[in-house]
Amino acid sequence: MNPLFLSSLVLVSLPIGYLTWSVLSVDRRARAATVEILTRGRLDAETPEKSGDGLLATIGFRLTPAAYIRKLDRLLSLAGRPISWPLGRVLAAKPVLGLTGAVLGLWISTASSAPLIKLTGMFVLFLGYFIPDLLLYSKGQERQKVMQLELANTLDQMLISVEAGLGFEGAMARAGANGKGPLAEELVRTLQDMQVGRSRRESYLALAERTNLQELRSFVQAIVQADTYGIAISRVLRVQARVMRVKRRQRAEEKAMKLPVMILFPLLFFIFPVLFIAILGPAVIHAISVFTGQ
Repeated sequence: MNPLFLSSLVLVSLPIGYLTWSVLSVDRRARAATVEILTRGRLDAETPEKSGDGLLATIGFRLTPAAYIRKLDRLLSLAGRPISWPLGRVLAAKPVLGLTGAVLGLWISTASSAPLIKLTGMFVLFLGYFIPDLLLYSKGQERQKVMQLELANTLDQMLISVEAGLGFEGAMARAGANGKGPLAEELVRTLQDMQVGRSRRESYLALAERTNLQELRSFVQAIVQADTYGIAISRVLRVQARVMRVKRRQRAEEKAMKLPVMILFPLLFFIFPVLFIAILGPAVIHAISVFTGQ
């Protein structure tokens, strides 16, 4: 037999056989169970991406540096990874918005030769490309503020559950089931990580990495240390809940102290001039009429 024909037969039959074996040996039940666990707790099913995003997403991946992609992924993580805004769609939208901003910027720049108009055109050019970043940053900041407000009450709920006899994971499940905000979603996701085989330490640290709240990071570190050294979890929860309430009161007092400074500039530039006009206006008009003899 021809050695070339034999080698060709082997090179063709082995990949086909391996592909067939891979397809037939897939444990579909385990895969379905894993997908169900990963999607448990989601209110809406993930919508399929449009077919037109594939080419644009590929172009976005090729044009965007790796470090910038990691930054966008971090912004998506802080924003809760919205279903309608996956990373591929964000990278697909940025070149389109950048091109649109460039066209508008050039049109504005050529409309007039004034330096201010040209600066406006440059601003529109960069604004079009960075609109997704601004939207994700704004959504992430709002989400982190909501989580910061919910943290103390959630720890109180977990403390009550632990003192009633539940374990820590059971208390997290109860708080995640009863809550409706982003913190409850993060607790549910942490439990899902444990269910798919991730260790508790890694799941807790991943919870801290998905947020930028210092209070939540301190809580996670305390839980990890308590799990490592065998400290009573109820004591840790009680101390952490008390600390979170104190910090929440301090943040409220800090905002109250900043309020007079924030009101000062509207008073000086908007309210006081109107008061001066209303109070001194008639006197000034009368003085002018007296001195001019009219």
